[in-house]
Amino acid sequence: MSSEIQTNGAIHAETDALEQLSSYRFELPEDLIAKHPLAQRSDSRMLVIDPRSGRMLDGSVRDLPSYLAPQDTLFFNDTRVLRARLFGRKLSGGAIEILIERVIDSRTVLAQMGVSKKPRPNQEILLEDGTRVVVSERRGLFWMLKLMGAVLWPEVMDKIGHIPLPPYLQRADDQADADRYQTVYSNGEQPERGSVAAPTAGLHFDQALLAAIDAAGASREHLTLQVGAGTFAPIRAASLLEHRMHTERFAVPTSALHALKTANRRIAVGTTSLRSLESVPNAVDSDREWSAETQIFIRPGYQFRHCEGLLTNFHLPESSLLILVCAFMGHGLTMRAYQHAIAQHYRFYSYGDCMLILPGALPAL
Repeated sequence: MSSEIQTNGAIHAETDALEQLSSYRFELPEDLIAKHPLAQRSDSRMLVIDPRSGRMLDGSVRDLPSYLAPQDTLFFNDTRVLRARLFGRKLSGGAIEILIERVIDSRTVLAQMGVSKKPRPNQEILLEDGTRVVVSERRGLFWMLKLMGAVLWPEVMDKIGHIPLPPYLQRADDQADADRYQTVYSNGEQPERGSVAAPTAGLHFDQALLAAIDAAGASREHLTLQVGAGTFAPIRAASLLEHRMHTERFAVPTSALHALKTANRRIAVGTTSLRSLESVPNAVDSDREWSAETQIFIRPGYQFRHCEGLLTNFHLPESSLLILVCAFMGHGLTMRAYQHAIAQHYRFYSYGDCMLILPGALPAL
């Protein structure tokens, strides 16, 4: 009886530790942060991990099709990164930086504003090209901004907007980012479904790699999650139980919903795809698109319902994305994989390398 009590106590102690943000801390050398993309998208390295056996294998993202079987389905987030960072000034002359969170309609956006003194409702702002904007109301951390005159937000963003690179890159966007911080399959036809950050696991795919996936007999499905500025927000609570995720919109079309029920293995390309799929109810009507908002926070102890595999980049320490990966393949194996990646000089974060987590990919020796 005493040994059983000790065992249960150890389990509770481990569970309690995994609820602490400090359990997801690691030291990353500055030179492993990828500040720029590689020459070719599929030049990236890929660490393959089998969570069943615990084995790891260093490889290339071009190897991905060799790990796929007929009737496997990969789910891609096809959101397009908006030119969501804009600069302007108050009529009094004070500088303002705007980060658009969501396009409500062609004349209205929800945005964060970097300004020395918070704006007032009905205050006017001049963008750097002279476009006039009025601050209509505040919604939590965001402001509703409405355009004045005949111009539309998609036109304004295309003309003077900047690609909102992650702050940890510590540089301004350049012309190359306009192409390379987008996936090759992004959907630009619906700006109201655009994002302020890329679904970075998708940045590794070029047309040749997509064709090789098709040739392997696997299927590809698209969904859309609008990545918000909250993806960059640090977790400030010491306990994960106190953290609340930001709200993001997502939509899963009927073909992807059917694939959830029929695929051999369901592989999420990126944490945004995984969060979208895991936000779909079990008993969803697959004859129409499922569209909703999600605040799902996936942490160790979560029971996955819709995915067996995950392709993902290497994430920030103490981030919700790293915590999600720990939930998917276990905290110990995840942290061991990260230490291996550091030792082998993998490139980290948005423009970095990736890892494939797939049961059975590397059978035990």
